[in-house]
Amino acid sequence: MTRRAVDRRALAAELEGARRRLHELVDSCTDDDFDRPSRGTRWTNEQLLFHMVFGFMVVARLLPLVRLFGRLPGGVGRTYARLLNAGTPVFDVINYYGSCAAALVFNRHRVARRCDRVIAKLQYKLANEPEANFTLAMAFPARWDPFFSAVMTVEDAYRYPVRHFDFHELQLTIRE
Repeated sequence: MTRRAVDRRALAAELEGARRRLHELVDSCTDDDFDRPSRGTRWTNEQLLFHMVFGFMVVARLLPLVRLFGRLPGGVGRTYARLLNAGTPVFDVINYYGSCAAALVFNRHRVARRCDRVIAKLQYKLANEPEANFTLAMAFPARWDPFFSAVMTVEDAYRYPVRHFDFHELQLTIRE
């Protein structure tokens, strides 16, 4: 069975589209917009904007793991994912407070530059990813994020941060 080649240009364009939207959001925000609570989260818009960029940062770190676990016996990855899923309550606390703290550094003045750097890194990796790697897969802690599935490929990992970004963009209360 022949697998279709990954459309790298389309995937790179999705990453670029999210980067541009982040800039538009940040550029359109007033101080009051940044400080306003977001919809459906405990974060302010500023904290949520960082969290949206954090999704791209996570993927930059996850890709080597997916490549590694994708070469190991499946049971190793499933055990690892079960352990991570068991720690979901701790993860949720770290995820929330980590984004609060990180937004103090990668705030309204720095978050767009951080986004530029991490997406450029992902686009570089995407352009240079061996085609065979896109099918490597590992078990994921699906309880950690609604956009994680029980098993994700390298291709799925590249697609994840834009889905995460799009979802959270709807929770921003900018210009309300």
